[in-house]
Amino acid sequence: MNNSVSFIFAITLFIEVVTGTLGNGFIALVNITDWVKRGKISSVDQILTALAFSRLSLVWSVLICILAFKLCPHLFMNSEMLIVTEVTWIVNNHFSIWLATCLSVFYFLKVANFSNSLFLYLKWRVKKVMLVTLVVSLVILILNIVVTLESTHLWIDSSAEIMFDSLRNLTQFPRALLVTNSSHVFLPTNSMFMFIPFTVSLVAFLLLIFSLCKHLRKMQVNAKQPRDAGTMAHMKALKIGFSFLIVYAIYLLFIVIEVLSFGLVEDVVIIIFDYSSRLAFPTSHSFVLILGNSKLRRATLSVLWWLRCQFKDTNTLGY
Repeated sequence: MNNSVSFIFAITLFIEVVTGTLGNGFIALVNITDWVKRGKISSVDQILTALAFSRLSLVWSVLICILAFKLCPHLFMNSEMLIVTEVTWIVNNHFSIWLATCLSVFYFLKVANFSNSLFLYLKWRVKKVMLVTLVVSLVILILNIVVTLESTHLWIDSSAEIMFDSLRNLTQFPRALLVTNSSHVFLPTNSMFMFIPFTVSLVAFLLLIFSLCKHLRKMQVNAKQPRDAGTMAHMKALKIGFSFLIVYAIYLLFIVIEVLSFGLVEDVVIIIFDYSSRLAFPTSHSFVLILGNSKLRRATLSVLWWLRCQFKDTNTLGY
């Protein structure tokens, strides 16, 4: 059972690392190249580039953690190592999620149309809103780390010392049990903080739907075509926001399933499910962003066309 699970885990990890690196690396490369050519970069490209780098850091930090667990498992018999691992993941995951949330809020402020004075104030100062959002997220990050550390120390004081003494000389399965028990402490705490950006994105999405309905009614009254530039902008923003919410909701569902599965399945399976779900969100959402951005989509088609030409030339030479 362990061999087959380890094989599935290795294949899943390889696919997620490769696709996550390619997708997010492609986003960063295209935006940086365009920045060098034009000498300037738009606000949305700044967010996308920062998001890509944060997710590259997330993907490779998870990979390094897994390799360390497989190659140097004795390191995870140390509570400090578990804390460092989880805090590293919290920081990387925090920026990955909050930058995506900033992207949703940015599209909402740029596309939506309300006559409310507060909304107009925020719309005219969208860059400052993004900056304030990131500052607030940093406060939430610090609070998340503090709560996680307190929960971890309570767990260590109550039961971990006994566990360390009894499992110190055993093999991989007890180490998996130790990591699983630590995840049982970290996951519920982190999940509470992860619902905050999801709620912000959901509110922005619902308000964008309300703005679209209002815009369509206005177009009907003025006897204009419903698919004007404003409608198309709303639809594009809604597609990006909806895709983010769906992927994020699935990610949160995975976390809930993992928390509920403690004690019901093998500990090694829980660890595999944990790390696989951690990589699934930043990997899949990067391709959603590529498909939803016209510049990235054109760059993707250009790369695919170049690869097709290279493949044809190779076949021609081989023939």
